[in-house]
Amino acid sequence: MAATKKKQAKTQSNSRYIIGFWTIFGIGVLIGILIFLLAGWGAFGKMPTFEELENPETNLATEVLSADGETIGKYYNENRTPIKYEDLPEHLVQALVATEDERFYKHAGIDARGTLRAAVFLGQRGGASTITQQLAKQLFTENVSDSFLERVFQKVKEWVIATRLERQYTKEEIITMYFNKYDFVYQAVGIRSAAKIYFGKEAKDLNIQESAVLVGMLKNAALYNPVRRPDLVEDRRNVVFEQMARNGYISETEMDSLKKLPMKIDFTPEGHDEGMATYFRAYLQGFMKDWIENNPKPDGSKYSLYRDGLKIYTTIDSKMQSYAEDAVHKHIAHLQKEFDRQNESNPTAPFRDIDKDEEEGLIRQAMRRSDRWYTMKAEGKSEEAIIASFEKPREMRIFSWKGDIDTTMTPRDSIKYYKAFLQAGMMSMVPQTGEVKAWVGGTNFKHFKYDHVKQGKRQVGSTFKPFVYATAIDQLKFSPCDTMPKSRFTIEAGKFGNLKDWTPKNAGNSDYDGMVTLKQALAQSINTVTARLIDKTGPQPVIDLAEKLGIDVSEIPAVPAIALGVADISLYEMVSAFSTFANQGVYIKPVVINRIEDKNGTILYQNTPVTKDVLSKEAAYVTVNLLEGVTQSGSGVRLRGKWAGERIDYKRAVTGYPYDFTNPIAGKTGTTQNQSDGWFIGMVPDLATGVWVGGEDRSVHFPTVTYGQGATMALPIWGMYMKDVYADEDLNVSKGEFERPENLSIEINCSEYGKKQESQSDIPDELDF
Repeated sequence: MAATKKKQAKTQSNSRYIIGFWTIFGIGVLIGILIFLLAGWGAFGKMPTFEELENPETNLATEVLSADGETIGKYYNENRTPIKYEDLPEHLVQALVATEDERFYKHAGIDARGTLRAAVFLGQRGGASTITQQLAKQLFTENVSDSFLERVFQKVKEWVIATRLERQYTKEEIITMYFNKYDFVYQAVGIRSAAKIYFGKEAKDLNIQESAVLVGMLKNAALYNPVRRPDLVEDRRNVVFEQMARNGYISETEMDSLKKLPMKIDFTPEGHDEGMATYFRAYLQGFMKDWIENNPKPDGSKYSLYRDGLKIYTTIDSKMQSYAEDAVHKHIAHLQKEFDRQNESNPTAPFRDIDKDEEEGLIRQAMRRSDRWYTMKAEGKSEEAIIASFEKPREMRIFSWKGDIDTTMTPRDSIKYYKAFLQAGMMSMVPQTGEVKAWVGGTNFKHFKYDHVKQGKRQVGSTFKPFVYATAIDQLKFSPCDTMPKSRFTIEAGKFGNLKDWTPKNAGNSDYDGMVTLKQALAQSINTVTARLIDKTGPQPVIDLAEKLGIDVSEIPAVPAIALGVADISLYEMVSAFSTFANQGVYIKPVVINRIEDKNGTILYQNTPVTKDVLSKEAAYVTVNLLEGVTQSGSGVRLRGKWAGERIDYKRAVTGYPYDFTNPIAGKTGTTQNQSDGWFIGMVPDLATGVWVGGEDRSVHFPTVTYGQGATMALPIWGMYMKDVYADEDLNVSKGEFERPENLSIEINCSEYGKKQESQSDIPDELDF
């Protein structure tokens, strides 16, 4: 009996333990469920709504694409450009799953085995966060707290969000979102940006070694950074290979071979100051801000250039842009050496033709335009204090053609240092469509922000003369074969509003004897002949033509002196104006954007060409014929590989010579007073390209025309660029003749013209000199 009672008591005691265990277990489960419910209801912090899960908020970079499909830049708060799952290499996905979440395809957001292992071994044998949990953390939770309790609650939130993401998205979509969201540092947000920045290629083109490097960075991108810690990253890459072998994605033999390969990085930063077409992108940024201001979303809100993932399809050709930048860089770096050499004996270097007071005025103007001045002024500092700050030596990094230099100098000295550098602008466009194919606004956007394509306006010199000739052809039907005397010519005061007599001189050692054809006169840039032409047409018709050609004439006075190019005009305006001649007299406004799309591919903007008839086909063609003479026997003959016996060490001054072009080229050089500006605008039938070279200030120039003329300063850039363009058969730029209009009534064949003149008994009054 006693034994029976003892047994019953033991059974009752065990029952109590069992009941107690299951009671505690049940309470634990209920508490766990309650915690999950509370987390789901937002008790531990805001949880994403269904709509937010459907469309997780991300900062998407606006992508700038070239006409040939290359990404040439981005605008962003976070440099993220989304990618589709089908564009992810298979080995990249395999590396991710093998390294970060081996049971990714078997769980529903939470890996129970991994969580239990992490709990038992306190994380010593790996963490428990699945790819989905990591995505949840990136998308919807804050940074990790220092508080243990808050970290627990945050982990619960991650679990809840992860399970919701698993119900909302497929595994492939989760992987895609994860790769698109992760920040690989150096402004490489998302796998596509990372592939471009670290390897210079699209994500779809990554090889298995490169994929392993990027997956290895997912553990801690700041620590496993291939730029700063290559050895550590290579070790981490090899761990990824081991994980891939362990999970059967690669064999042991493949793993061993891959681990022996050296790690190769092609680091290509994508900051706003780096990359291709930096000046163009700065201009485009301003264009887009204006467009956004006037084109709201359907709901009335404004698009964000930095968050909405717009795609801007530009007209820029990435190859032509690269050739243009290369030509500018090579020639200006080369020319700068000669410029510096000639300044060694210049006591006012880098300035010429000014006194100390004028030099001080230029330095003070530069001070007032500087960021330092604006910042200190905003802080309420006095002008005396601001000026004094420019005299204190500071550590700074300055530009040089051999690379940036770390040095110590005063801000005032740095201003004078930068004044000594020659600058350049270059633009290339298709005359028939207006599409701008290359835009180089300067030599280095990081150090010289001023854009010399559209922002800058400089005296155009003799490149203005074709507008005078075109007016005469259009109004008076002049032929390139008509002759005029080279002798001195005066337009008396008051005839066209000029306040005094105007008697231009011919440049250089040009004589004033004899007669020349108009074609010879333009080729040799004879000023007296241009003066005679504007005397016949009057200045106002020339200005009217320039305005129809897209030039801002608001600051151009209707006086005869404009014939020699005293007006300040932008390179952008000059190239589009010259293009009209190649486009048979039809002006077309330059086009830089073909279309704009939102992140879903909806077209928001489509370019519509803006055109107008300016000249007859005949007048335009005859003007082109005149301009061809410049490269046949004038200052542009250097493009043919001929130097006409000029005394100059061209190897020291000119890059890329000889050019040896044999195809038709119409163009005009320009050199302004004191050699402050050098120009060349050249055209073939389907491409017009202009180049300007000069100093930031007009007092920064070569001492003589030997090196300071447009044919030496600007023309070589055009020559090198076109050599590369023609060498690239994919571009298919024309080497043919300019299109001749039917029933051309103006004779351009001078041998035939002479015979006709001899047979004519009556000569029009306007040709009777």
